[in-house]
Amino acid sequence: MQLEEIKSLFLKHKETNLYHRYITNKHIEPLLNNLGDSVEVKTVGESVLNNPIYALKIGEGHKRVLMWSQMHGNESTTTKALFDLLNTFLGSSDLEHVLKACTLYIMPILNPDGAQAYTRINANEVDLNRDAQNLTQPESKVLRAAFELFKPHFCYNLHGQRTIFGAGQANKSATVSFLAPAQDEPCTITPNRKVAMEIIAVMNDALQNVIPGQVGVYDDSFNLNCVGDTFQAENVPTILFEAGHYENDYEREVTRELIYISYVTSLHYIANHDVTGDKYEAYLKIPENQKCFYDVIIRNAKVPGYLNKKINDIAIQFQERLVDKKIEFIPKIEKIENLKDFYAHKEINANGLGVLDVDNEVVKVNYENVFVIINNEKIALLSK
Repeated sequence: MQLEEIKSLFLKHKETNLYHRYITNKHIEPLLNNLGDSVEVKTVGESVLNNPIYALKIGEGHKRVLMWSQMHGNESTTTKALFDLLNTFLGSSDLEHVLKACTLYIMPILNPDGAQAYTRINANEVDLNRDAQNLTQPESKVLRAAFELFKPHFCYNLHGQRTIFGAGQANKSATVSFLAPAQDEPCTITPNRKVAMEIIAVMNDALQNVIPGQVGVYDDSFNLNCVGDTFQAENVPTILFEAGHYENDYEREVTRELIYISYVTSLHYIANHDVTGDKYEAYLKIPENQKCFYDVIIRNAKVPGYLNKKINDIAIQFQERLVDKKIEFIPKIEKIENLKDFYAHKEINANGLGVLDVDNEVVKVNYENVFVIINNEKIALLSK
């Protein structure tokens, strides 16, 4: 499919009832009720707090794709894009070939308690992505049961990543990232990893036309407690999707479209090809993510008392907080030092002047506010 065709489908079928970062069962349940008879919707389990875990099945093809989102409750961008994809399946014939070739089993919110509290962990304070072996949590058992019952040929492990990542050590934000997880300690490039790598390479090719230089891959260090590594180790090609930051897109609405493009591109490829893994090598050229970004850096600031220097840089990271069922971003000073090896999504030059807090005192690490004062002027840290 052509990129412009996919973008047009997104605009036409975007689910307008899902927006911003806070997505819970309450938001998706009305949508599930309106999907119609062509989508099989079931409650397949319950969370720690007895919230339902839903699963959807659509398609009639022999190629089986298992997709799960919000394993980490505060990573919702991939969930929004799933409903955009479902709307496209139901409202257009353009992806009919995918449903004829594939059957999709989708778990839109695996961790409903974490989604409701807007936390990474579940209600027992367990990271479900470190529970693949012990299966101590009800949500982990639900996913494992789905894997064993559905017997997928491909797994899509859908996540979101922080704004701290660059695509390589460069001034390019990792807006979308992928990984073909390792399945053993030596990180052997096995046949099923090659299949996952080939599919990622296809998605990367499409995304480079929209966000050149802003696609990364994660370090493939092996951890069998992670779900992706476990499923890969059981010889099912598994792909980690990470929805990251695009310029001024803290709502993750631009990234949502990029994830949609990735879904459609990859499913179209799977539907139309016998994916052998022979074309995996392009994956190896994608830069590895580096932790080299802050949300804001104030350069050339006069901050006495730090590292025995008069001039430093000030690194600010936004804290995501759930307030009255909405996500607010609170700027917090993380470091005051020389940050020449780091980049920022927004830079402010203090030109050697002092940087003060709301009480006209010199700022310190852990200071939180939406502005600072430079040369008697309030400077907003959050972009409008």
